[in-house]
Order: sequence, then structure tokens, then C-alpha cells
Amino acid sequence: MSELRSAFPDWHGTTILAVRKDGRTVIAGDGQVSMGPTIVKGAARKVRVLAGGKVLAGFAGATADAFTLIERLEAKLEQFPDQLARACVDLARDWRTDRYLRRLEAMLLVADRSAIYTVTGVGDVLEPEHGVAAVGSGGNFALAAARALMDNTDLDAEAIARKSMAIAAEVCVYTNGNLTVETLEG
Repeated sequence: MSELRSAFPDWHGTTILAVRKDGRTVIAGDGQVSMGPTIVKGAARKVRVLAGGKVLAGFAGATADAFTLIERLEAKLEQFPDQLARACVDLARDWRTDRYLRRLEAMLLVADRSAIYTVTGVGDVLEPEHGVAAVGSGGNFALAAARALMDNTDLDAEAIARKSMAIAAEVCVYTNGNLTVETLEG
């Protein structure tokens, strides 16, 4: 498997940020997809609205893998309506144990009106302590900016997400300012 992966180009280029503040939940994602040092797309849509507008999901990693995971998450949300945590845990369990799924290389940020979860292929379903989570190549930059803005400004969740993503785009060469922003009201 490692020989196969080394034959493919090194794909980078995602920053996904989730912010929850004052009953509002926002997921923002940049639009850049890069192959090595080349930007191959600047307006990719990496944030989706699921479950009839009740759930937001953003993804980082291999696009086809992420789409597969989002489809599986949608099925879990149908199986467990209004139970986001259970759907995420069930997805993470399948992702870790299923022979096909465990090869998928992506990460998800999933949120509803009351919670944010980072879901990974190693079985993690993590809920952030400070109402902010991020994944992707510029994730740490966006996360640091959002954490600083959460308590030190009167900005709302969307403004924090947009400002934090702008900071990440200034620092991370694999992140651009072409954003997709989706919001859930509390």
C-alpha cells in the first residue's frame, strides 16, 4: 500500500474551521486544492449541509475518500435522527474496523446546533473544549486565531470564522481566501 501511495502526487490544500458561539454554529472551509507546489483548483466546496439542514460537515483529505465518508455519515444520520454524537461514533467505529473504510484518508468536522465533533479514521470522535475545532493543512493557524478571538472580541461565530480563515490564508500556502461558510442558528 505504501508503494501505491508514493506513486501519487502529494495533495494538500484544505483548512476547515468550526466555531460555536452564542447559540450559533459555523463551519468554514477554504477552496484551494493543491498538487505539490501547484494550485489545481481555487474554488472547491469542502463544506456540506446534511440531514435536512440540521447538520454541517466539512472535510480535509482525499476528496473521494471524504465524499465516501460524508455519504456514510448521511446514512448514519438517517439511522439515528437527531443523535449526532451517536451517528459520529458509529461512523468512526465502522471507519476503523471496516477493511475498505480504514484505507480512507480524510478527516471530518461535523456540527449541529449544540455540538462540534472532529471525526477521524483512527476512531476518534472529539468534542472541542472551547467551541472551536479545525482540520487540514492550515487548521492549526485557523484554530489559534479563532481561540484568540473567542474570548477577546465581541465578534459573532461567523465573523470569528471568517477572520480566522483569513489569517490562516495569510500564513498557510495551501489555504486561500475563497470560503464556503455554512451556519446553523441555535
